[in-house]
Amino acid sequence: MSDAIRAFFAKIHATFSKPQLDGDFNQELDAHIDLLTAENEKAGMAPQEARRAAMLPIGGREVLREQNRDGRGLPFFEVLGQDVRYAMRTLQRDYAFAIFAILIVGLGVGASSTIFSVVNTLLIHSLPFREADRLAWVANHDDATNDMSGKTTQVDHFLDMRAKSQSFEDMAAYMAFYGVGDAKLIGDGEPERFTSVPVSQNFFALIGVQPTMGRYFSDEECKFNGPGAVMLSNAIWQSKFGSDPNIVGRALLFDGGPKTVVGVLPKSFDFSTVFTPGSRVDIFEPFPLTPETNKWGNTLSIVGRMKPGVTLKSAQAEATVLAKLDKEVHKERNDFEPKVYALTQHVSGKLRPALFVLATAVGVVMLIVCANLSNLLLARGATRQKEIAIRATLGAGKLRLIRQLLTESMMLSCCGALVGLLLALVGTRVLTHLTSVSIPLLTDVHIDFSVLAFTVFIALATGMIFGLLPALQVRDVKLHDSLKDSNRGSSQGRGHAWARNALVVSEIALACVLVVGAGLLIRSFLRVIDVNMGFQPQRVAAVRVDPNSSYKTQEQKNAYFTDVLRRVSDLQGIDGAGLSDALPLGHNRSWGVPAKGVQYTPEAFPYGFPRIISEGYFRAMGVPLKKGRDFSARDNKGTLPVIILNETCARNLWPGEDPIGKIVAEDVDRTVVGVVGDVHHMALEEASGNEFYIPIRQTQDYGSVDLAVRTSMTTTDLAARLREALRPIEPDLPTQNLRTMQMMVDRAVSPRKFVVVLLGGFAAFALVLASLGIYALISYSVNQRTQEIGIRMALGASAQMLQRGILLHTLGLTAIGVVGGAAASWILARALSGMLFGVRPGDPLTFTAMVVILATVAGLAGYLPARRASRIEPMSALRVS
Repeated sequence: MSDAIRAFFAKIHATFSKPQLDGDFNQELDAHIDLLTAENEKAGMAPQEARRAAMLPIGGREVLREQNRDGRGLPFFEVLGQDVRYAMRTLQRDYAFAIFAILIVGLGVGASSTIFSVVNTLLIHSLPFREADRLAWVANHDDATNDMSGKTTQVDHFLDMRAKSQSFEDMAAYMAFYGVGDAKLIGDGEPERFTSVPVSQNFFALIGVQPTMGRYFSDEECKFNGPGAVMLSNAIWQSKFGSDPNIVGRALLFDGGPKTVVGVLPKSFDFSTVFTPGSRVDIFEPFPLTPETNKWGNTLSIVGRMKPGVTLKSAQAEATVLAKLDKEVHKERNDFEPKVYALTQHVSGKLRPALFVLATAVGVVMLIVCANLSNLLLARGATRQKEIAIRATLGAGKLRLIRQLLTESMMLSCCGALVGLLLALVGTRVLTHLTSVSIPLLTDVHIDFSVLAFTVFIALATGMIFGLLPALQVRDVKLHDSLKDSNRGSSQGRGHAWARNALVVSEIALACVLVVGAGLLIRSFLRVIDVNMGFQPQRVAAVRVDPNSSYKTQEQKNAYFTDVLRRVSDLQGIDGAGLSDALPLGHNRSWGVPAKGVQYTPEAFPYGFPRIISEGYFRAMGVPLKKGRDFSARDNKGTLPVIILNETCARNLWPGEDPIGKIVAEDVDRTVVGVVGDVHHMALEEASGNEFYIPIRQTQDYGSVDLAVRTSMTTTDLAARLREALRPIEPDLPTQNLRTMQMMVDRAVSPRKFVVVLLGGFAAFALVLASLGIYALISYSVNQRTQEIGIRMALGASAQMLQRGILLHTLGLTAIGVVGGAAASWILARALSGMLFGVRPGDPLTFTAMVVILATVAGLAGYLPARRASRIEPMSALRVS
């Protein structure tokens, strides 16, 4: 074995040391001939006769040298090197074609590698946690719902399951109802709001995240009203605290009191990109798992680490049994129906269909690239027939010629792959900076070894696919015909027109698939953003204005709210202002909302989404009042408890009746005083469901409070005006987190928009390639038929007749491609049905638009060569030899 290895490496050395070894062999051969010549002279021969006799046993020197080279080296690599050098000279001579081909391949490979990097990060690679394949997500009822109360869990349920489960090594949780900007830092420069996520003590240890500085939360810090403590994200440690190495142990003054920094999390950990994509999380606080927090109801999102060998199925079975036992013992608790998922499924499962569509789209794009370049190589090959015939006449075999042409294709593909890799680096960098797009792990997308391996594979496969058919045409080259000077209208060119036609038809068919897919998703996207959201996001902005810790009683908080609304409403340029604890398209919770005096079965008990608001909120948000009245400042503590329902809730509670004056048994009995239009609070694609509104002055059951204002001012001016107006009552009001409602709408549709933009780009690229393919085919056909066209024009054919004939041929190929593409598109549309909204898979408008677009593109691509053909001078064409 060792001798074979040494021999192999010796051959490699010989392959790359050819000049030196050739010189050594020549010297040895000359010495050997000189020695034989000397011996012959001693035997009595004349010098010339002696040398000739010495040469006879050896044979030809060149033959001997070739045999020596073949024996000492690797002939395959030597021949490959010759092919590569020849290909480089050929492509350098035809540099315009080479540049065009490299750019086309580069664009296709760049798109493919970029999308693969996304698929690789989201679906193939494991999550950036320790032994992520053992991590599970435990949802209550159904993880697919946007109802946070419906899929989160009560503290006692979590504690019981963690204590009794035999399937999980441990379980951790975080408080799902944290708000953007919950933590207000007031003791370090300008007041600033941080988004803080409360987590259980073991959360970071369970997922395998070690702080780069400091420690985890202690037992004492995890008690209710325990010592204040925070852990900083790496990003906020760098941006806000300048990567201060002494930050651990430092007390930060927040609105709720001082909190000590106990640790800094590593740069590799980004909570938001995994659990809450599209948002930013700055700090983490300990969440006490105590009777006090259990009273808050369903608040926890649960992550568990399964024991080695435990499957999701067995973990689900055990969780179901434990939940049933707990329900029998603790009937006072909220419902708990645990559903166990792989954490990867929770994070990226919803995106699998979209990523599959994008992966399919780039595959179709690469097939179009291959068909386009194959067609160009076929046309180029027709002009190289004489060159190929000469090489064949000089002794080059068919296989050698085929290998030479494939080498050229591979070089084009590999050079294109280098361009594509650069484009993929740019593309992935752009994707990682799309922080407002709510797609998980998007900021982790990068080029790694697997993406490089995929790029190499795509390059080799592309070069082989688009180069194979043109290379195989070498077998049909007729040496006698090809060596003639008059070769323009050769039978070989006409005989293989079917191949070029078939490639163009396939390009058109594949382009149809992308155009239909993009059209359906674009139409769906337009339907989504055209949905009547129930509010008007234009010119509406919101900022957190929670009462600070100095406002202790409800009366003090109510007075603060009244003062805020008065001061803001008095500002010039403010058309409406109101308060709310939950803005549309944000977090959602659900409460029971039964009509008083009605008995419900457990399955039919009505639930709805509560909104704690002030007067003026509906006007500021543009929510229409359908019946009754709005809240007023008189709906205060101690006055008649009132409530406003949306149309769906009113209709479900009292179908066919007037709800005004009816009683809802909410936290207290509340009288219905108004009905407003439905608002899409959870998602634009989802119906609103039951919603009800409670005056903010009649309850304290709210967490954050947002001030929503309708204004014509810019966000910069608005922030400054609000800060100035509210400074007397809230000197530490941060306004950096001021956001527009349009931003929230854009974030809600960002995953759909992400797919639509990419797929639309692929479809446009496919149309460009298809048009180039048609143009190249018709132009080549016109060039080949120059003499025929000249003869026809000399016999009386008009320019219009020639143009019409060429355009009919073009549109005929297009029609064949469209028919095949429409059939494939119909199948694709069925696969896309789960991603469509308000559009049927067989949408006639989309398919009609596809036909019109393809026919227009084909007509334009065919018109230019047809126009050129119609201007050919008959005498000039007949002189062409």
